[in-house]
Amino acid sequence: MSKFIVIVIDSFGVGAMPDVAEVRPQDIGANTCQHLLQSQPELRLATLEKLGLINALGFSANVMQANPQAVAGRALLQHEGGDTFMGHQEIMGTLPLPPLRMPFSAVIDRVEQALLAEKHQVERIAIGSLSYLWVDGAAAIGDNLEADLGQVYNISANLAVLTFEQVQAIGHIVRRCVKVGRVIAFGGLLENTQAIQAAAETRQQTYIGINAPKSGAYNRGFQVVHLGYGVDQSVQVPEQLHQVNIPTVLIGKVADIVANPHGISYEKLVDSQQIMDLTLQHVRQPGSAFICSNIQETDLAGHAQNPERYIDCLKLVDRNLASIIDSMSAEDCLVVMADHGNDPTIGHSKHTREQVPILVYQQGVKSIALGTRQTLADVGASVCEFFTAPAPQHGQSFLSLLRPR
Repeated sequence: MSKFIVIVIDSFGVGAMPDVAEVRPQDIGANTCQHLLQSQPELRLATLEKLGLINALGFSANVMQANPQAVAGRALLQHEGGDTFMGHQEIMGTLPLPPLRMPFSAVIDRVEQALLAEKHQVERIAIGSLSYLWVDGAAAIGDNLEADLGQVYNISANLAVLTFEQVQAIGHIVRRCVKVGRVIAFGGLLENTQAIQAAAETRQQTYIGINAPKSGAYNRGFQVVHLGYGVDQSVQVPEQLHQVNIPTVLIGKVADIVANPHGISYEKLVDSQQIMDLTLQHVRQPGSAFICSNIQETDLAGHAQNPERYIDCLKLVDRNLASIIDSMSAEDCLVVMADHGNDPTIGHSKHTREQVPILVYQQGVKSIALGTRQTLADVGASVCEFFTAPAPQHGQSFLSLLRPR
């Protein structure tokens, strides 16, 4: 009986991807880990230091040092940009496909016709020369105004009028019509459906959508589903493990965005201590399991450009990692990693396209350099090999590096 535990410290990157000068110049010089450590020169994250954080970073940014006994490396992103949703799909063994980038206006005709063909009521609502779609009297379809423009479309709905299942069905129709990276279908319980239309805005005379926070959708009864481009859950880690009767436990934001129909998913959790407590609880339970937890509060601190809050969360994670390691059996394996960067010192509040650390702990395994993995999917491939399950769609397992030669 054994556990494979993956803890994703959301946005804790270790340096800009080699391609940022060409594809994302606003991220040149980004290094979330380096800049956080430099902001508090005497900070010591003892457990992460032991696991090889500085080995993965590649240099000492403060008093913390590389550990010659650590098992550590880093991984490149194969998905475009730096995205929590696609980052976790990649971790689960997905081969990211290059999405198209285009404003919703470029696909509005196609989406409108598909919705009408499925007997939905559809109206165009214009702001100047741009329009979004108003569907079934309670849902707006347009550009996501919070993400990088042109990469995501939103369905913003009043769940007091439409059920979440109806909103998801609309989302799936949109997903079939478009090739942007993500379609997000969500809603909340609103007293007034017109609050959605009142929150409609435009950007750069090209993009039109709903300002989600302004609409009030997040305030009460919020539900959401993320629909990614090219994501096939049937060849991801949870489904592959199900074939060999290994349960998957998802905790935190990963549970909101990764399909896990046969396992346990703790959705809509943000509090880091609660997430780490649940992780420890499942590590201590009998039986084999794959456990994946996401620490989202680091990412929120990055968006807020708040290094102090980010470091406070890292300290909490570091303390709890020590308890998890103490509770692991000799057969268990732990991976601590990230999904992208979010450098709070870079000068903008969006994700940064960064490489991520891969820190591995297993009793008796030491002094192994994992090198630079080409994709986050190597973690998912390693999970499947660990449990002798079919390999996921993508990734190369690194388990052979951990075995005695």
